[in-house]
Formats: sequence, C-alpha cells, structure tokens
Amino acid sequence: MRMKKINLSIVLALLLMTSCKKNFIELKPISTVSIDILFKTDKDYQDAIIGAYSVLRLQGPNIWIFGDLPGDDTEQHFFTSVSLVGVDNFSININDPILINSWRNYYSLISRCNLILSKIESTDPAVITNRNKYIGEAKFLRALAYFNLVRIFGDVPAVTTPLSTSESYKVGREKVDKIYDEIIIKDLLDAETKLPLKFTGAEVGRATSGAAKSLLGKVYLTRKDFVKAEAKLQEVTTMGYALLPNFNDLFNYQKDEHHSEYIFDIEYEENVGLGSSFTNTFAPAYAIVLNFYGITGQGGSAGSPSEEMFTLFESNDKRKDITVAKGFTDNSGTYIATPTFDVRTFTKKYFTKTVRAGDSKANWKVLRYADVLLMLAEALNENGKTTQALDYLNQVRIRAGVTPLANLAKDQTRERIYLERRLELYLEGHRWFDLVRTGRALTVLQSKGMKPYMTVFPIPLSQIQLINNSAQPSETFFKKLN
Repeated sequence: MRMKKINLSIVLALLLMTSCKKNFIELKPISTVSIDILFKTDKDYQDAIIGAYSVLRLQGPNIWIFGDLPGDDTEQHFFTSVSLVGVDNFSININDPILINSWRNYYSLISRCNLILSKIESTDPAVITNRNKYIGEAKFLRALAYFNLVRIFGDVPAVTTPLSTSESYKVGREKVDKIYDEIIIKDLLDAETKLPLKFTGAEVGRATSGAAKSLLGKVYLTRKDFVKAEAKLQEVTTMGYALLPNFNDLFNYQKDEHHSEYIFDIEYEENVGLGSSFTNTFAPAYAIVLNFYGITGQGGSAGSPSEEMFTLFESNDKRKDITVAKGFTDNSGTYIATPTFDVRTFTKKYFTKTVRAGDSKANWKVLRYADVLLMLAEALNENGKTTQALDYLNQVRIRAGVTPLANLAKDQTRERIYLERRLELYLEGHRWFDLVRTGRALTVLQSKGMKPYMTVFPIPLSQIQLINNSAQPSETFFKKLN
C-alpha cells in the first residue's frame, strides 16, 4: 500500500498540536487525550508524520489559486466562485474563505511538525529506529509550509515549538528574511542529510533528500542567491532523476505517478476517500467533454488558459494539445470544439476517468525534474554561464519536440527560460510566484488590476483581530499589511 493510499483515520488525535483553543494561528484540539500517550513507539511517530502529510492534502486544492490564478496564463471565465473571480482580478476580500482556510491549513501542518520535533528530540534512537527520517520529514514539511506562507502572505508568525494559549496570543508577525534564514533554510539543510534517497513499497510518496535539495534550490532562487541555487540544483542532477521521454505521460494517471521525473507530490488516491478534486475542478462544464473523458459529476470550469497561452507554443510543440485546448478529437477523428461562450478554453492536464465526482487519482505535482532543470538553467545564466544554462534548458525543449537553442546572449536566454517555464509548468502552481520573484508581476499584470502593493495576499481579518485584539475594517484588495 503506497503512501497515497493510507487512510486519514490514522491521523487520530494529531490535531492535538497545542493546548490553545483559539489563538492567532487558529489551532484547536479535538480531544483531551494526553499527547505523551501518542508518542511512545516508532509506529506512533510514523502515524504522526502521516498525519502531517494529510494536512498538506487538504491544502492541495488551493495551491493553484495562489500559484496560477493571479497570473496572466490562467483566467476565470465562468462565474462559479466569488473567491476565484476575486483572485483573478485582484479584488479578493480579506474575509475570503480561501485565505482563512489556507492560513489554518499551513499552520496546522506547522503545528503538527512542531509537536513531532519537540517530542522526538529526547527519544532513544534504539527505540525510535527511524528517528532521523521522521525529523527530516517533519522539517521538510515545515519548511514547505513556511515557504508557501511567506510567498502568499509575506511577514507571518514564526512558530517552531508547541504553544500554550497564553503564549499564542503573544506571537506576532516575523520578517520574511528571518523566516527564510532561521526556519526554512535551516530546516531544509538538516532535512537533506536525514532523508533517504528514495522510499520503496508502502512508503513511496514521502519526502526524500532529493525533494529537500530541490526545494532548497527553489528557495535560493527565490531569494536571488543564484550561486547557492546553482550548487544545490546541480546536486539534484546527480541523484538519478530523468525526464520522461513522453511529456503526456506525466498526466496519464493510469500509469505510476512515481516515475523518474517525480520528486515530490501531494498524494491522492481514488475510491478510498482520499481522491483529489482536480479533475472536476479543471474540466469544463460541458457534458460532451465530461462524457468523452469519462469524468463523473460536474465540471468546475476553472483554470482556463488565456488566449495568449495558445500563441506561445511553437507549432510542433508536443506539450500544446494537453496543456491548452478549445475542444477535443473524438474516437472517429472528428474535432469537436467547445462553445465560444462562458468557458472558452481548458487544460487536459488533470483529466482522468473517475467513478465519483471529486475523487480523482490525480496528484498535485509540487516538485518535478523539469522544474529543477529550468531553475538550474536560470541560476547558471544569472551566474554568467549562459552556454551551460542553454544545455539544461534544451533538455526540456528537446523532450517537447522543439528545436534546441544556441548562441543566445544572457538577456535573451533569461527570457527564453521564463517562457519555457510557462509552457512546461502551466497550471502547476508556478506562474504567479515566478512573476513576483523576478520582479515582473506589476509590469505584466497591471492591466489585469494589479497595484504595486499586491505582491502578497491579505492576512485574514480574523487573524489580524486576534493578534491586535481589536476589530479592523474589511478590505477588498490585496494589501501588504505592515
């Protein structure tokens, strides 16, 4: 039984991450069972770690909303959700459930990891035989949670130990740079030394040293530390990863998702209550499309590619058909276009047959090798190694069936790497964060409604009121709160 099939019931009382009932990070216990009882054996920590992964599964459906929807590649054509429209046109309300739920999910994940780390510190390695592995997993997951929090909200509370009620009310926001230096980077440096190269059998799907190194490389790139990014991402290229020969196989969910290009996914499994909603979310609300692809339930009509995306692919690019679509070719070879009103475009990346609505086997890809190659190309180019950068960029292009690039200047190469990330990683949670970290967001998105301060999302009003112990006026714009 692989990691993605483990039932959520084993989470048990893992929500017992703190004794507080209501505080700045909204952590609520569901039981009065002593926490110490839960942490005695190696299996107790195994179950606790799985409980932490389960929170990441809850947050999975929100990642594209932050990582893709505010950008220029994805649009909300169909008015199915005030929240989605608000993110798309930079008018999200400070009380929006997406903000609140995401904040709670990430801090719940952090809280579970904090408790595991606090309890495992004094354990006997002879009893907790997988002690280092559990520490590595907890630190990887905590680093991932904080990385997403600071990219989404900017300055946030930095919590690394279980909190009492009184302590929790005293936790204010910490500067982003300090969170990077004192939590994210330190956690990943430790995690990469403690995690195994790979997992087998029932443990496939858990974080590995390759995942920690890849995420650390992305962190360095985000901070524009291109020298460290280059070095760390080069390490990943020596760990046995390889691009799949066929790009479309990445999104063929009848095949094993743990292949040579896989580094780390949020894991889902159909028919056992652990499926994802991605297939329904991104399918258009047209019965003819749903029936052809065997998708049960309604289409969410979300994640529509912009018209510009269709023009960016070269004519022979093998990625285009599955990435951006305005219709499909049926079994007789007839092309059937979807209607031109409401939902005009869609992506097939998450299409797979489903037995029940919202119960898909499609994982969410957090880290894959093509992303690593493109990040490494970017770091090399910024370090003045443009010829080497093109070598890694061309690995991705050759797999896509397009002509390799050569003899480009540094500035030209930079733009081609940015473009290649759009084509390769569409609707995988990258575009908005790429625009922000490279300083191009306002230039690209001003016409869409973005203002200079809208590089982060607003912290939920309920959290502001708790930390300030006062009411604040509602806002309907992204606003960086200082």
